[in-house]
Amino acid sequence: MRIVVTGARGFLGSNLRTRLREAGFTDVVPLPHDAGDATLGVTLEGADFVFHLAGVNRPPREDEFASGNAGFTERVASALAAAATRRGRTIPVAYASSTQAASDNAYGKSKRAAEQSLARYGEATGAPVYLFRLTNVFGKWSRPNYNSAVATLCHNLARGLPIQIHDDKAALRLLYVDDVCSALLALLQQPGGPGGFVEVEPVYATTVGELAATLRSFVESRSTLLAPPVGTGLARALWATYLSFLPPESFAYTVPRYADQRGEFVELVRTPDRGQLSYFTAHPGITRGEHYHHSKTEKFLVLQGKARFGFRHVDTDDRYEIVVEGGQGRVVETVPGWTHNVTNVGDTELIVMLWASELFDRERPDTVAMKVQP
Repeated sequence: MRIVVTGARGFLGSNLRTRLREAGFTDVVPLPHDAGDATLGVTLEGADFVFHLAGVNRPPREDEFASGNAGFTERVASALAAAATRRGRTIPVAYASSTQAASDNAYGKSKRAAEQSLARYGEATGAPVYLFRLTNVFGKWSRPNYNSAVATLCHNLARGLPIQIHDDKAALRLLYVDDVCSALLALLQQPGGPGGFVEVEPVYATTVGELAATLRSFVESRSTLLAPPVGTGLARALWATYLSFLPPESFAYTVPRYADQRGEFVELVRTPDRGQLSYFTAHPGITRGEHYHHSKTEKFLVLQGKARFGFRHVDTDDRYEIVVEGGQGRVVETVPGWTHNVTNVGDTELIVMLWASELFDRERPDTVAMKVQP
């Protein structure tokens, strides 16, 4: 299948080309916005599917909306109609329009006119025409001060630049670029299906103030070590977008290290409600721990060295030992009411990954000193 993509070097086009490659589509032809009529005709005649993503969002002059959106799309539609006549078969096309097409501003009128050009092509030839009225698409490779407010905020915050918020309560409806690409790719599974307007889901509803607060929490997470909940939904998409704006020199950062004669302790990440992750080291012969908890629990994973975990029941005095070596993938879990310690019984430095079920609270530490071997 030969796929032609207009706007292939833009924000949406770059993401779609990457997804097409991942899906195994190797014959993908970019069609430049400034292509002449001859190039336009030859390129589109060889197409099996067209993704028309090119458009003008913020031109220097208002009249460029008409030429860049309506005018170029009219040329595309005419070339497609001519190609369909010569080939004797239709060429499906998907168009990245905008929700602004329902408005009477210059941009909206130009997008609506573009939709109408493609609709006429579909009616005349029977070709499926898919119209996507997109709103505030954001994601990696978007352009600040051009594609969306999300891109501008991410760009500035990732570089320590100030951001301007004019109305915290202003409503926003956002689409994530990966969801848009998935909807576009789905069309290739049904190239002969009916055309018409296509909805992309989910649409995320938020406010400018909520968006800014979320993005600021991402910035602060490197100093507080408090990881925001970014596993699902809008937060997941915003987190990925924010990180994509980091300059390479900001890919790495340093966390505090606490060292003494026993070894060192380093916190990696803290969460609001699911504990914290850290690691510690111990020199040969060193014992760490010697305490118990009433509610807090921990998981230990030995990454390097040989460790002996000792346990003693606080009330019954029952005892237990576990010896674990790095590379075994064996997790040792502490249990409330059992005092415990960890001893490096090997000849090399011991390195242990540690997850604690709650954040350490100096006012209520839930950590009571008691030796395993009294």
